This record gives sequence, structure tokens and C-alpha cells, in this order.
Amino acid sequence: MDQSILRISKELSELQKGSDLSLAVACRDIDVRNVKALIIGPHETPYEFGFFEAPHVTGVTTNSGRTRFNPNIYANGKVCLTWRGESGEQWSSAQGLESILLSIQSLLSANPYENEPGFERPRGGEEEKLKKKAYAQKIHHETLRLSVIKRLEDYLRITPDGKKIEAANDRDQDLYDDAEDVNVPFEPFKDICKRRFLWYYESYLEAAKEGSSLVKPKQPFVTMPFESKGSNTMDGSFDYPDLERRLNNIKKALDEETESWAREGLENTAEETTVSVNLKHQFEQVVATLKGGDMPHNVSLENGNPFTWVLTYFGRPMTHFDSGLLRIRINFSPRFPEEQPRVKFETRIFHHLVAPDGTICYSPKPNKKEDIMSHVEAIISALEEDEPAYDPRKIVNLEANKLFWNGEKDGKKLYHRRLRRSVQDSTE
Repeated sequence: MDQSILRISKELSELQKGSDLSLAVACRDIDVRNVKALIIGPHETPYEFGFFEAPHVTGVTTNSGRTRFNPNIYANGKVCLTWRGESGEQWSSAQGLESILLSIQSLLSANPYENEPGFERPRGGEEEKLKKKAYAQKIHHETLRLSVIKRLEDYLRITPDGKKIEAANDRDQDLYDDAEDVNVPFEPFKDICKRRFLWYYESYLEAAKEGSSLVKPKQPFVTMPFESKGSNTMDGSFDYPDLERRLNNIKKALDEETESWAREGLENTAEETTVSVNLKHQFEQVVATLKGGDMPHNVSLENGNPFTWVLTYFGRPMTHFDSGLLRIRINFSPRFPEEQPRVKFETRIFHHLVAPDGTICYSPKPNKKEDIMSHVEAIISALEEDEPAYDPRKIVNLEANKLFWNGEKDGKKLYHRRLRRSVQDSTE
């Protein structure tokens, strides 16, 4: 076998098994050299939680070639990694797929204005400060509009007004069945983007509201000195109220899609499809495993539907969850495991890894995404872990996150007080 294919296959496997929540890679088995990659925009930058694709080291999140997201990410999709243009910057065989993606990700900085050669050193003056701010503002707006909102609207087949776009086949099953058909669009990041949207929904809304307070609707973008008008630029105008409305439409559509899984699942169960049989079998295994555990957690099927599980979590004694009784719904897609479960707390709880709507931020073992017990263990671990490592990609509850990572004793103390109060409320 070609050594390059072996190397690419190895690097892909390592990336897919890694714990970096900001990178995702995929390829069709018929051609591992044609790699697709997804980069999640870094926290506290204009690109925060945006979804950026970079196949063949060509950015495709470009608004059909009309939007230049960065001095080094051109409107035509080309990515410049020799950002100072020095002759000594050369390719080395020691560099791999991950290093390329991390290099591209590093371009998504807090102050992208300084990525442009000749503008990297502060020149001082109020005018330049205003340009830097204006550049970051329009990138932030377009990150929300194009990399998040437009992408999710396309995935969900809804218009900017939230209306459903009817298709000849209103189900995605055929796309999964024909995943290796070169004539079928290869979109491996649909599921991860949908799940991450549910994680970051509050952050997106907050960004839209903050943007509305800073700029007026229809206010035009400022053209930067290094942008070429009409060819390699980011033209447009602000409209944060419209973005907020579209974000709400997407959330509604995602919730409706999740609910449809239960109905579709009952049809699959009646037909005894492979997925329904697999879910029934795994349900029996999880029930047996939980019964043999040290805590009386319980799992049941809602209305006997193997696509809708209800996990009842019993709080561990002498912890912040002592005597708590939490109800957690696990929704499975008829396309499981290609589409991963969507997990939501039905019991209201104040926790830094549980979004205000109940969506929990958790990650099963990368090599066990088809194993439901791995999901259950990851959910419980995310809930109970007292001293997790800080990861800004797990910010799903702004208020709880701020208190938990406050850095001051009083902040953590208030967080745990509110957590315990919400746990106590679960039994009333």
C-alpha cells in the first residue's frame, strides 16, 4: 500500500480518537486522501464557536467566494500559512494533518487585523484602534451568519424565515445508506454541528444581543486598507436582530427534529430494523450493568420505545447531589450511531455543563460512540466531576460557568450553593 495512504490513515485515526473538541476530520473509505476537516472557532475571538471547514487546505466557509474571513483566509477559500511571507518558511515531512489544522486554527485569533503583513505591529493612534475593532465586529457577525446560522439552516432545510423546505425525500436515510456513493454529497459534520449548536445556543444568543447593543441594523461594514473591494473582502451590513430571530428558528427546528426521532423510531421498531434491535439489546445490557453498580441509577424506555430512554439519576450520598432525583431523557436517532444521541435533563438543574434548556455537554469515549453504556458513564462523569480541567469549548451555561471558574472562593461557593438548591428542588 502507498506509504502516504498509510500515514494519512494513521493520522486520521489519531485525530478521530483524540480529545480535542475543536477539531474533527472525516473521509470516505474509498479515498482517504480526500479529507474533510472542521475547525471550531476559539473562545473569546470574533470566530467564537463558528464552524469552519478546511478541506484540501482550502477554506469553504466563504459565502460563495464573497467573504474574506481573515487576512490569511481569502474569499476564494485559499489559506495562507506563511503569514509573514518569509523565504525560510518551508514544508517539512514532520508536519502532519493535525499541525496543519492547528496552524489554520491559530489564524482565528482575537485580533485578526494584525494577521495582515505590514499591520502586525501596532502603529498607535485612535483611527487604527477603531479599524481593528470594526474588523473584528464584522468577522463576528459573519461568523454567526454564515458559519453557524446559514450552515444549520441548510442542514435542517429551513429558510431564513424558519419555513420548512420540502424535499423529494424528507428523510436523510438514503444519504447514510449511500454514504460511499461519490454522487451523494459528503457532509460528515452535520451531526456534530447540530449537537454543538445545542451546546452553544446560549452563547450565540448572547453574542447577537451584545452585537445589537454595539451597532445599528443595516449599518455597513467598514472596508479595511488591505481588502480589495469587490474581490477579496468582506462586504455587507450588520443585522443582529435578524440573526437572533434565525437562531431561535434553528433551535425550534432542532427540537422538532429530536421529537420526530421518537415517532420515526416506533415505525422502525415495528419493522424490526437493525438499529431498533441493536437499541433493545443495548438497553438490556445497560439495565443489567446499572443493577450491578454501587448506585441505584435506573433506565427505562418511554412508552416502550427503544429510541427514547429515560435515565433516572440518584444523587450519591455526601456529595452535592445527595438525595437528588434527576430525570434525563436520551433521544436516539434511527441513524444511530452515525447520528449521536441528544441528551437533555428534564429536571431543572444549575450546573456548568448543563445548558439552560437542559442539554448536557458530555463526550463518550471516541472509540466507543456506538456503545450506549459509554454514553451513560460519560453523562454521570460530567455531572459528578468536582475538579475538571478548564476547557472553554465546554461553555454551555454562561452564568454557571462564570461562577464555577470565577477563581475566587466566593464564586465557587455560590455555584455549589445554587447547584445543591436545584438538586433539593428535584425532590419536591
